[in-house]
Amino acid sequence: MAQHPTNLPQQLRSTGVLVRFLLRMIILLAFAAFGGIGFGRSLAALLWMSIILSAVIGAFRREALFGIVLNYWDETVAYAALFSLVSVFNHSVPV
Repeated sequence: MAQHPTNLPQQLRSTGVLVRFLLRMIILLAFAAFGGIGFGRSLAALLWMSIILSAVIGAFRREALFGIVLNYWDETVAYAALFSLVSVFNHSVPV
């Protein structure tokens, strides 16, 4: 099995996490656009699942919560912030 290199430069690892996050957000937005319950509610559900998935992966990999480089915990916080923002707009817009 191939080992994940752990001695990459810090900036390269953080850049990889940012690219991974942006690609996942594009995929989530695409799936939410085709959701049958509406874009906002679909996006909120997908973000909630992403929060859980990122937290489980971060715990499984035993990544540091406040590390120097970005990791799955930072993605969890980003997804949670976006979920909160989407939830506020879902509740404030009358249907």
